[in-house]
Amino acid sequence: MNLILWRHAEAEDIAPDHSDAGRHLTERGRKQAQKMGAWLADQLPADAHIVASPAVRTRQTADALGRAYDIDARLFTDAGVEDYLAAADWNDKDQTRVLIAHQPTLGLLAALLMSGRPLPWSIKKGAIWWLAFESHDMPARLVCAFDSKHL
Repeated sequence: MNLILWRHAEAEDIAPDHSDAGRHLTERGRKQAQKMGAWLADQLPADAHIVASPAVRTRQTADALGRAYDIDARLFTDAGVEDYLAAADWNDKDQTRVLIAHQPTLGLLAALLMSGRPLPWSIKKGAIWWLAFESHDMPARLVCAFDSKHL
């Protein structure tokens, strides 16, 4: 399985409605999302399953990919690692999935899948971490990790 963890791009500090879920991408964030989305669009297989948090900033990040995606409440800002793991459907070996979501849970998930422990790893705004695994009895391996500055 390939699992791409994509943290939403840079967002406003305060939403127009003062909710965390309503925060929009900044101009810089839109550029970050466009760069990463263009790169990912060229890398992903046609049948990749893309899943985003319901938050505005994650949906705007997902829009930059230019592909259809699902919204999954299990990826919301207050969700835990088990929720993210369920949304990833980590048991489906033949799938490529993209989770577009939030810190700190993305970092905790990456750590859990690679080290067996949910450690407080940090994924930068707008960055992707591409993980792969061959079997459930072995840890995931990091295929690549970078942000839009490296494109």
